[in-house]
Amino acid sequence: MLKAGPAKKVTIYVGQDHQYHGEAVHAAILQFLFYHQVSGATVTRGIAGFGADHRMHTDRALALTENLPVKIEFMETPEKVD
Repeated sequence: MLKAGPAKKVTIYVGQDHQYHGEAVHAAILQFLFYHQVSGATVTRGIAGFGADHRMHTDRALALTENLPVKIEFMETPEKVD
């Protein structure tokens, strides 16, 4: 449990198709945070978005469903984040 006091909010964006050693990157990051006893974390999958390439990604059209954004967020003490 996060104690009252100063905290840092960390937001990490990855693509849902990105892999790390055969596992989804967002799952690997979540496991890392769990192992290091971060107070809590949330993974949110985007339903639409675009990046610097200005290509639209959405779950509505089958041809554009690749690599939708996934956001991992957590809050923790500055010492643990560092």
